[in-house]
Amino acid sequence: MSRTLSVLIVDDHPLLREGVAAVLQAEQDIEVVGQAADGHDAVDQFQRLRPDVVLMDLQMPGMDGVQAIGAIRSIAPDARIIVLTTYAGDVRALSALRAGASGYLLKSSLRRELIDTIRAVIGGQRYLHPEVAHDIAVNAIADALSDRETDVLRYVARGAANKEIARALRLSEDTVKGHMRSIFAKLDVTDRTQAVTVAHRRGIIAL
Repeated sequence: MSRTLSVLIVDDHPLLREGVAAVLQAEQDIEVVGQAADGHDAVDQFQRLRPDVVLMDLQMPGMDGVQAIGAIRSIAPDARIIVLTTYAGDVRALSALRAGASGYLLKSSLRRELIDTIRAVIGGQRYLHPEVAHDIAVNAIADALSDRETDVLRYVARGAANKEIARALRLSEDTVKGHMRSIFAKLDVTDRTQAVTVAHRRGIIAL
């Protein structure tokens, strides 16, 4: 008999955790050994349970998924972590992969791909959802926003005008306008609404 694979599910939505657990429990060789509601709880439970695979949401209160991935990998560099997220954004995915994730799945495809992805990751492979892989490839040669440009865009997403952004970030209004021109060019958009929409879709900012 093949040994049982232990899985820790991390997500701040109880119904999502229960749904994932139900999918996994249909497999005879997979056991859900724990559930965590945030990144801090995930790290604590990983240290205690040492599961074969961690299924990790990214957007959680307190310590988010990327931070939790990094913390777990600092404890166990060979930890196998699969991201489960609603967001296909290439920037968000690259952050998770750089932190040490072995797989990146969209919640919309859980029933079709979850079990196969777990087995692939246990076998030493990586898995990226095709939509995510496509976005990474398409945006690979695009210039990344600087930290300051990202800060400006976060204020834009809150509805702040250039004068308000300048005051908040202690910049001149002309400097903010320059950042906006650069943001538009890098994201290939023509207005503030498009900039926010594209940045959110790619995972550059959270709304």
